[in-house]
Amino acid sequence: MTERMSDAEGLMWRLEKDPFLSSTFSNISILDRPMNVAAFMRRMHRATIAFPRLRQRVQPAPANLGAPFWQPDPYFDLAHHVRHIALPGNGSMRQLLDLATLFTADPFDRARPPWQFLIVDNVEGGRSALISKIHHTITDGEGGVLLSMQFIDLERDAPEPAPLPEPESVETNHADDESADVLRAALGDALRIPLSFVKQVRDALSDPASLPTTGAETAANVRAVMKQLGDTDPARSPLWTKRSLGRRLEALSVPYSTMREASQVLGGKLNTAFVTAAADAAGEYHRRLGAPVESLRTSMAVSTRTDEAASNAFTLVRLLVPTGEMPVEERFAAINEMTTSVRSGSGDANLDTLAGLAQALPISVLTRLARAQSQTVDFATSNVRGAGIPLYIAGARIAANHPVGPLGGVAFNLTLLSNDGNLDMGLHVDTAAVEQPELLRTCIEEAFTRIAQFAPQPAPSTKTDAPSESGTHSPVDTGVAAGVRKRRWWRRASQPPTEST
Repeated sequence: MTERMSDAEGLMWRLEKDPFLSSTFSNISILDRPMNVAAFMRRMHRATIAFPRLRQRVQPAPANLGAPFWQPDPYFDLAHHVRHIALPGNGSMRQLLDLATLFTADPFDRARPPWQFLIVDNVEGGRSALISKIHHTITDGEGGVLLSMQFIDLERDAPEPAPLPEPESVETNHADDESADVLRAALGDALRIPLSFVKQVRDALSDPASLPTTGAETAANVRAVMKQLGDTDPARSPLWTKRSLGRRLEALSVPYSTMREASQVLGGKLNTAFVTAAADAAGEYHRRLGAPVESLRTSMAVSTRTDEAASNAFTLVRLLVPTGEMPVEERFAAINEMTTSVRSGSGDANLDTLAGLAQALPISVLTRLARAQSQTVDFATSNVRGAGIPLYIAGARIAANHPVGPLGGVAFNLTLLSNDGNLDMGLHVDTAAVEQPELLRTCIEEAFTRIAQFAPQPAPSTKTDAPSESGTHSPVDTGVAAGVRKRRWWRRASQPPTEST
């Protein structure tokens, strides 16, 4: 059975004709000990049944008429998608990050479902890691969190869930049997975008005064598309002008409670603190290299999730953020106003609207437009809601979770994921643009430290309780109370988010 991609998913898949526009994201889970690999493979087998998309490959539409289709892979082999290796030597964090860099950048085999997991042993300190790589057409960051709940446990020795019925076997001639249906659907896609709408966009770009003569809804859509495609103001950085396929990853973490409390004191939410720190760090990086800049443009992923599906539900907005020297509270207030505005509904075109219109464009034109749009942005940010409690994978506790967002033609992507009392971040850098990634990471750490100074200082304590196994919870947080708290979070995490905190 075939399933048509959404317009947005089809757009991301087609854009990868240009490798600079890759939509692959990954995650590096640091585990406190080696996992039970056999148990993990059983859980992943079950996950591929619970989420059939993991067993589906992408079938292009005939003659590229419309969005591609998801189709069951008759040759699906879990061993191809989940692999097990060990780091050489002392297994340093730098070795792990360099491995994750290469793993993330390696293109998917388009004849197979576009996802891979890599189990990594011999990480320093007796630890291990799980590097997961998923194409954005399968799911977005928050959908990935929902998907991961298929193989994550609330306890180290949790019992395995009951097996699911095996899926029906897929005949190798399955695609041929459904080719007529696929062709009909593709032709329907090609005719789905009214030519009148394409004409109205063209006419409005050449004569904006013609907009009032169109219908209200059409005019709103045309205005949104015009705003998005008409924004060709170049990125502001005098340093980050080059682009390449060179990549480097950096990882960092800050305390969740400290940043949340500082955000409240400053009058906003944690997401505002995150974007503020990124803007502050980007500006400081430029000042240290003798090229101060007053503002930079960032793209920010905003969740539009309204259900529990693991598919994509997000849109992108662009913000011109202040990066000059200024007090933390002034920068925070300015960015808080911006983020509040875009979340309450700014005028940017919906991603599906743009993607639907893009179906009418040749792929060569589409990639040129997308590359031109990416050149208006300096860096990208994304905040993914994670877990506030200890979680386990096949008997190993997740000590840290560093997400790696796609670059999509920008200088760097900073993505945040909350994890058991910390905010874990992955810094994904284009090395031709950001020539000193370690300096940028240092600037980000210092920016978070400046924001953290606004958090109320804890009162002196005479308690000498040792930290719990997770390192973030008191020993009294055990037994029935801890179980209730964990399951409350689990239910809440399964629900669609309303807004980043």
